[in-house]
Parts: sequence; structure tokens; C-alpha cells
Amino acid sequence: MGNLGFTEIMIILVVVLLVFGAKRLPEIGASMGKGIREFKKSISDAGESVTQLPTEDRSTTPRNLDAPAQPQATTGEPKRLSQ
Repeated sequence: MGNLGFTEIMIILVVVLLVFGAKRLPEIGASMGKGIREFKKSISDAGESVTQLPTEDRSTTPRNLDAPAQPQATTGEPKRLSQ
């Protein structure tokens, strides 16, 4: 597969124009722009959430890792992982 030249791009644009029509092309372009914008926003939000430090205060609820685990009452049914 080679690079697309000017002629190939023009042929693709003419086919798209024939398939969708001149009235629909601005709508399609606007919806594609909104989709790309939303995609970029979600990628940046995900990156920020990964690089951001947790903000919860751990000093108010210390965890005691040396304490023995509390046994839980069993009902005879297996645990469900999701509901």
C-alpha cells in the first residue's frame, strides 16, 4: 500500500459527494468534528486521572494490616462478583 496522491483523494471525495449528496456533507463533517473533539477530551481526561495523585485523606482512617481478618458469615451461596 502506497501513499494516497492528489488524484486518489479527489476520486474518493467525488464518490463521497455522489453517495451522500451536497446537503449532507456539512452535517457529516460537523458530526465527525464533534466525535474527534470528544475522543480527544476523553483521552486527556483519562491521562489526567492516571497521573493525578489520590486526594483522599488516609490519616483519618488508618488501616491495621496486622489484625486478623474477621470471618464473614456464609449463607451457603457462592459470592457474586458483579450485580
